[in-house]
Amino acid sequence: MQDLASIPEARVTPHRRWSLQLVWLIPIIATLIGGWLAVKAVLDRGPTITISFSTAEGLEPEKTRVKYRSVDIGRVTAITFSEDRTRVVATVALNKQAKPFLVADTRFWVVRPRVSGAQISGLGTLLSGAYIGMDAGASSDSRREFVGLDVPPIVTVDLPGRHFQLRADDLGSLDVGSPVYFRRVQVGSVVAFELDKDGAGVQLRVFINAPHDRHVKADTRFWHASGFDVALDASGIRLNTESVASMLLGGVAFQTPAESVQAPPAEGNASFTLYPDQGKALRLPDTAEETYHLVFDESVRGLSVGAPVDFRGVVVGEVTAIEIDFDPKSMDVRIPVEVRLYPDRLRGKAKQGAAPRSALIDKLVSHGLRAQLRSGSLLTGQLVVALDYFPDEPKAAVLKRAGRSEIPTVASSLQELQATLLRLARKLDKLPLAATVGDARKSLKALESMLITTESTMKRVDKDLTPQAARTLADLSRTLAHVERGLDGLVGEDAPIQRDVRETLREVSRAAEALRSLSDYLERNPGAILRGRVEEPAQ
Repeated sequence: MQDLASIPEARVTPHRRWSLQLVWLIPIIATLIGGWLAVKAVLDRGPTITISFSTAEGLEPEKTRVKYRSVDIGRVTAITFSEDRTRVVATVALNKQAKPFLVADTRFWVVRPRVSGAQISGLGTLLSGAYIGMDAGASSDSRREFVGLDVPPIVTVDLPGRHFQLRADDLGSLDVGSPVYFRRVQVGSVVAFELDKDGAGVQLRVFINAPHDRHVKADTRFWHASGFDVALDASGIRLNTESVASMLLGGVAFQTPAESVQAPPAEGNASFTLYPDQGKALRLPDTAEETYHLVFDESVRGLSVGAPVDFRGVVVGEVTAIEIDFDPKSMDVRIPVEVRLYPDRLRGKAKQGAAPRSALIDKLVSHGLRAQLRSGSLLTGQLVVALDYFPDEPKAAVLKRAGRSEIPTVASSLQELQATLLRLARKLDKLPLAATVGDARKSLKALESMLITTESTMKRVDKDLTPQAARTLADLSRTLAHVERGLDGLVGEDAPIQRDVRETLREVSRAAEALRSLSDYLERNPGAILRGRVEEPAQ
């Protein structure tokens, strides 16, 4: 047994405080850095939003980016279907800096290659791939769920300019992106359109870029500038169009009357009427209008709603409706035509005081004013309603029937011409044309036989008389030759007759000389006629 004294005595050592070993320093630092990065990632993580689209074309999770002014601000993290499975919902993780942009009027759309009638966009995505574009709104209401646009917006929120509302009867050839022109310079575009709630027209929204928006005044006139306008008048043929683009894609043009150029600009979102053409847009507005009816007993083929009503070439109204009125008792059919007249155009600049406008029409009708259908174009056959004086017509007044005012009418010139031709045809039908034609045929046959006889006679004359006439002419020619030679013998220079004539002329000359001497002697001695000649003494 070992001696207990040899066993070492245990010593009590006091417990020391915990000390960090150097080997643990590296994992601790790594843990701290990882925690800081995790906290920083959480703090720097931006909001997550959802955008619903009609289709997921061009969208891919973790690949499709979200850009604002060509700067990446997020990415698509997931794509799912909506609860009703009619749309796709893209979950988008945005950067922290994009949080202020998430307001109620912010818009999103998929940027990909698009070719529409008005523009071509997104060609850059052919290489880089589609992405989601964003237009930051100006609202103060925050939002996290958005509905994406099917097409990119024409104008962005930060683009300087103003929006205006236009109302038209129909859209025509306009579309989103159609240009807006001022003095044939493109200054804006159509950004949206929709039907009225009652379907009576179309509402369009246009955007005019600054500084051109200051040219829109309270009485500015807008009109369709689509296609081209051809006018044929006394100056010739005129072709009006804003541009080739407006001919193909449609467009809107506007102009302000000269008297309002210095007026203040119109307020944003002001409403205007979109006229169908420039002529109607720039026409002076009519402060009053009255409705009248015209009843015609003739065909109104060629007359259409909108046709002008003119007074001696000046348009004073238009046709608004064409009806048909059938009387079962008399089996009579008449055509009532409703027209809208502008009496102030008939007044001109004359002041009529406070007299009612209808009194002017009543007065004109009492003085012979009537309505008549006339041809407006020989090429198209369109008719117009013409108001004019017909002094030979019986006196009449404006009729009041069932609360409607009716202006008397007269038959058109064409109808009168047709009636005249019909009467002439009936008279011709009563003539004994058959007997006349028979006699004419007999006369033609007799004339034909006479011509045949004449032709045979001429042939005989040509056969029998022509050779004899040729021989007679030959004999005559020979006779004339003999006569010519005989004349040469008679009147030639050495012919006997020429010598006798010269001798005779000398004798006549001597006789004349003797007669002249006798005359001189008798003049000196007149008494010689009684006494005879007396010899004169020599001197």
